[in-house]
Amino acid sequence: MSITVIATITPKPDRFDAVRQAFEQAVPAVHEEPGCELYALYTGKGVLVMVERWSDGQALEAHGAGETFNALSRGVQDDLAEPLDVQILEPVAVGDPAKGQIP
Repeated sequence: MSITVIATITPKPDRFDAVRQAFEQAVPAVHEEPGCELYALYTGKGVLVMVERWSDGQALEAHGAGETFNALSRGVQDDLAEPLDVQILEPVAVGDPAKGQIP
């Protein structure tokens, strides 16, 4: 079963654009990682949100240990107002399955 992850990135206000650009540059490489089913960047009020889906725990672990993620993390660590907030989620089957969870 796929694993869904939501990562919230809170840049320092004056570093928002730089952090966004760093993530934008990393996304194509992550898309090529084995087991990546979704790696989509969203913006909100002062935050960036990465919505991720991985084929299994092994793929997620490989991503977390991989050079792309670690280089990105090192590159933005001084630009963040708070540490990354990473949540590994489990779906709750409610209502219409096509509308009640990320496909």
